Amino acid sequence: MDFMLSEEQEQIRSAIEKLCIPFNDEYWAARDRDGTFPDDFHRTLGEAGWLGIAMPEAYGGAGLGITEAALMMQTIAGTGAGLSGASAVHMNIFGLHPVVVFGSDEQKQRWLPPLIQGHHKACFAVTEPNTGLNTLKLKTRAVRHGDHYVVTGQKVWISTAQVANKMLLLARTTPVEEAKGTDGLSLFYTDLDRNHVEVREIEKMGRKAVDSNQVFIDGLRIPVEDRIGEEGKGFSYILHGLNPERILIAAEAIGLGKAALRRAAQYAKERIVFDRPIGRNQGIQHPLAKSWMELEAANLMVLKAAFLYDTDRPCAAEANSAKYLAAEACFHACENAIFTHGGMGYAKEYHVERYLRESWIPRLAPVSPQLILCFIAEKVLGLDKSY
Repeated sequence: MDFMLSEEQEQIRSAIEKLCIPFNDEYWAARDRDGTFPDDFHRTLGEAGWLGIAMPEAYGGAGLGITEAALMMQTIAGTGAGLSGASAVHMNIFGLHPVVVFGSDEQKQRWLPPLIQGHHKACFAVTEPNTGLNTLKLKTRAVRHGDHYVVTGQKVWISTAQVANKMLLLARTTPVEEAKGTDGLSLFYTDLDRNHVEVREIEKMGRKAVDSNQVFIDGLRIPVEDRIGEEGKGFSYILHGLNPERILIAAEAIGLGKAALRRAAQYAKERIVFDRPIGRNQGIQHPLAKSWMELEAANLMVLKAAFLYDTDRPCAAEANSAKYLAAEACFHACENAIFTHGGMGYAKEYHVERYLRESWIPRLAPVSPQLILCFIAEKVLGLDKSY
């Protein structure tokens, strides 16, 4: 059992760190203030070929695994970019996984290269305001008319829809009362036509640089050739992307937590109170030491889940556990960083308040901690379903 990163993986981390040097804490603080999407950051990663790290080589990707993708995303977040930097490229890394697995050769050739090169930006349109995580009850309708579908409905919490030109959309092609089991939903990847798609930004607590939105779809025409796989099988296609998504979110949370811990430890060494650095006090040391242990333990679960996924083994319990543990460890590390800074932790110039605001994202999305606990209780421990 080897817990060391390979030479190639170390090179990935080093290369990403170098690319992120111009995009430091001050850069991300500025994006947090003005809410501008970090196009230059997105473009830099695209031009260097990193947006296709887990995409097939045949379409311009690197053909690496979720382990390497997780390492990349953790490194980005860990430079101080946090969830703003990670979310700016997150969709490129995992979002078109259903296309990779279930798309036709023509679709892959048409869609993957421009996404990998950074020419396209995509959003992921699944969640709806009245269904939440109950995906099988989605109401957005896609009605077929010959060689195209007409879509009407509403989505919510759709990231990057302000800047995206493409949309991965899950819509109902069979009325819910006629659908059997998990059938009845279809998956599309299509142009975000703003003549038929209204995007309203949601003002939120953190990650202002990467927009979140309500999306209203009215009469959007989608060609049949933009449907992924079979009609009515979209839910099963989406499921294939859930575990890698959880693994990547967990990795990003660990990166953010490590950034907070690094700043807290440095401040504890430099801040002098009562003629001694505050880092000499156990009241400061112990919470930071505990956060280091929590982050490292969560990271081991991330690596285990990624290893299982990359070797085609079941990993749902591990992926969900990684997301839960990493989110909690990240939040506590960011909280402890503010406590370490004292009153200055509340000041934007020290950045840790921004970290804490962003640390709520992996706790809340893409699945709540409570539902993860329900999943583990039911699927791992064999207890009755509680919801």
